[in-house]
Amino acid sequence: MSTLLLATAGDAVRALLSKELANGATAEELVDAVRALLSKELANGATAEELVDAVTVEGISENLYTSGQPDPDLVIRTSGEQRLSGFLLWQSAYSEMWFTEAHWPAFRHVDFLRALRDYSARHRSYGR
Repeated sequence: MSTLLLATAGDAVRALLSKELANGATAEELVDAVRALLSKELANGATAEELVDAVTVEGISENLYTSGQPDPDLVIRTSGEQRLSGFLLWQSAYSEMWFTEAHWPAFRHVDFLRALRDYSARHRSYGR
């Protein structure tokens, strides 16, 4: 099953997405995830060696802000920038990227359809 972060032209959806997406997905999220993981282990009486062993991909993923949500298959970057600016660093490791010159407020339905068309023609390798 594919996941999709959908951007629409509706002002309410735009405001919600802008607010939600601005709140996470930075290097700070990774630090918070590791801290939360270690805090849980310490609360359970873990030794130093057990703390080291507890830091795993799964352990960190379970403590991200997006825990329980699937990783995105496609990340659309607006404004012509060719970077993610820290957005979903961990979660987008195997995501496909699509870049557009359109700025977020001007991103249209046709831009979204172009991104989907391009994405549907790609062969996903998931880092292999």
